[in-house]
Amino acid sequence: MKLSSAMSRLGTETAFEVLVRARALEAQGREVVHLEIGEPDFDTPSNIIEAACKALHGGYTHYGPAAGLPALREAVAAEVSRSRKIKVTPDQVVVTPGGKPIMFYTILALAEKGDEVMYPNPGFPIYESVIKYSGATPVPIALKEKDGFAFSADAILSQITAKTRLIIINSPANPTGGVTPKEEVDKLVAGLLKHPHVALLSDEIYSQMLYGGRKHLSLLQYPEIRDRLIMLDGWSKTYAMTGWRLGYAVWPDAAVEHVTRLCINDHSCVNAATQYAGLAALQGPQDAVLSMVAQFDKRREIIVRELNALPGFRCADAAGAPICAAGDCCNDANCGVGEACLGGYCTAVECFVDGDCTGADPCTLATCSNGACSYAPACEGECATCDGGICSSDDTLCGLCGTCDAGTCTPVGCPEGFSCYAETGECLGIA
Repeated sequence: MKLSSAMSRLGTETAFEVLVRARALEAQGREVVHLEIGEPDFDTPSNIIEAACKALHGGYTHYGPAAGLPALREAVAAEVSRSRKIKVTPDQVVVTPGGKPIMFYTILALAEKGDEVMYPNPGFPIYESVIKYSGATPVPIALKEKDGFAFSADAILSQITAKTRLIIINSPANPTGGVTPKEEVDKLVAGLLKHPHVALLSDEIYSQMLYGGRKHLSLLQYPEIRDRLIMLDGWSKTYAMTGWRLGYAVWPDAAVEHVTRLCINDHSCVNAATQYAGLAALQGPQDAVLSMVAQFDKRREIIVRELNALPGFRCADAAGAPICAAGDCCNDANCGVGEACLGGYCTAVECFVDGDCTGADPCTLATCSNGACSYAPACEGECATCDGGICSSDDTLCGLCGTCDAGTCTPVGCPEGFSCYAETGECLGIA
């Protein structure tokens, strides 16, 4: 089976690979402390589990609306309106199986080859992976330890070009726990008024996990960018529901129809029982959430203190999210020439950007992922040919009974009652 060249551009989240190996060790009776996967180690609150069971026993086992159950969309709109102190309507909410589909839908809907998408670095690895998969060019936004891993509005604005289609913002941030202060967000929004062609994806999945009395600031609170902003949030982190796969986004009015069509093509709908669980989470008691955040805060204090006590080691304090950045580096700027910060450690790499991957001919597509070059044919398809970097179709590769269309061989169209004779390519009548 021949895979498309796009698959060579698709990265991964290596934490899941480590999790598989850790689970295998547990199956052998080994005790494992899980620091690989980004999820709460608490179980889902019982009232949420009970709501899902009740829904299943109540017959809610069928298809539902692609954008989510009306009751859940209403509850999400009410919660977002309350927590962000703005007005959100249910028809602006689309419910998805986790937060990752929102990243996929946003990037695939807005970006393509020739476009640029800016993303935080260090950041959630799926951002860069999906940007590359779309064919767009990923442009990293450097988050620096000296700034508390908050973004610099001036730095972002200076990187915007005519090709920039989307900027991804994540605060509180994964994997650093950085939270961007209001003055930087204000400056970014003001600067974006000069760039109306740029959309924003605000990943706010850790919106309820803040420490030191901090309050969450949402980009939804800036009406001047609402018509080009997608806000992502969900239940996974806040309610310890990572395995349930339930997320949502608030979309601009003009985008809802299009993203709903993506949902229909992709997953049809989120399973009903999980949606009723999400409804119970939003409308039920919040004691478990407050307890989990308080325990994360205590752990943060211990982990940061003890890791920083180790010789030659440092750990940046986290302002939000149940994570902190530890190692001997936090981004590429902390490393030497020819090194990149991978997994918290300076590592010698082959490349930093796609342009570093040289030596391939014009008919080869070169990409850089996690410091390594990979190569794939620039022209896709069984009958596509390349000459000096220009792709074309070659009918001769399809035999006499086929033609080449966009790199794929299709049979010669003979009238009904006729078939193609392979030796001459003629349409002959069937006796």
